[in-house]
Amino acid sequence: MVISVGQRGYRMTRTLASAITKAASTQTWLTIRLLVDRARVEDAYRAYAYYRWVDDVLDAVTTTGWAHAEDERRVRARFLDRQKALLAASLDGVLPADVDPHERLLVDLVRRRDAADGGLESYLRTMMRVMEFDVGRRGRLVSRQELDEYTRWLAIAVTDAMHHFVGHDDPTPADDRRYLAVTGAHIVHMLRDTFADLEAGYFNVPREVLEAASIGPRDVQCDAYRAWVRDRAQQARVALDGGRAFYARIPSARHRLAGLAYIARFERVLDRIERDEFRIRREYSERRRLSAAVSMAGSVALALLPRPHPRDAARPLEPARHRPS
Repeated sequence: MVISVGQRGYRMTRTLASAITKAASTQTWLTIRLLVDRARVEDAYRAYAYYRWVDDVLDAVTTTGWAHAEDERRVRARFLDRQKALLAASLDGVLPADVDPHERLLVDLVRRRDAADGGLESYLRTMMRVMEFDVGRRGRLVSRQELDEYTRWLAIAVTDAMHHFVGHDDPTPADDRRYLAVTGAHIVHMLRDTFADLEAGYFNVPREVLEAASIGPRDVQCDAYRAWVRDRAQQARVALDGGRAFYARIPSARHRLAGLAYIARFERVLDRIERDEFRIRREYSERRRLSAAVSMAGSVALALLPRPHPRDAARPLEPARHRPS
């Protein structure tokens, strides 16, 4: 059988995408393999892997250090400008040949897309805005409005990708509550990565909060910072609860499972932040332990159980069921 250059290219990016995804997050790799629509598994790996690679390049710490921060900023800006131009050209049907294997992930993804289905294009465009904001905010304080917009863009991108890749043929509610789960997850994500982001020059607390309390972004353990963490944790809890209610309305069982697993993943970290009385840790290693994964799976399984009918609510369950801690 003769294999064309295009076929070889697709096979190459399929292997590369799967490898990048698995190295970055085994949970994400498994979620895509098990829950994404069969015909879209390869492209789901490409979509995740491409932006994982872009993000890693933008976050890379060079040997020059912060003494040459402006030079590094220009290098990152040039890299991102190339990716933005590549995305725009690909979406316009101009498929350049002079791309490296990682950029080919994007080219192949766009080439295979169904233009009538806008979910993938929304993900690609909105996630590029997220990358652009990260480049611009590195090393500077940002406003509350900017951080809120950042979370909004991320929520739109991830949610639209999930709706595109998992149960895309089943109709889903189109109201803004669809973004609650990812909004809550991103708030938790930024709290969890506080110390790692500080080392990389990203400040996840608004400038207004720091100025009002006369503190710096590294004063993580002071009372004013903890008060802000408490407020963010409460917002995240409300958003994640709202996201769970939204997923209960989705007809696709695979989509519901993917959403509930996503929520449970971040609830584990949020539970720890609350138990620590809103003192942020340098590392949340328990999220990688097998016991945490088992507990998370149990929480998702219980959430999927049918609720008793109101007329049966008074009947005791035998045996009694308890939500895993």
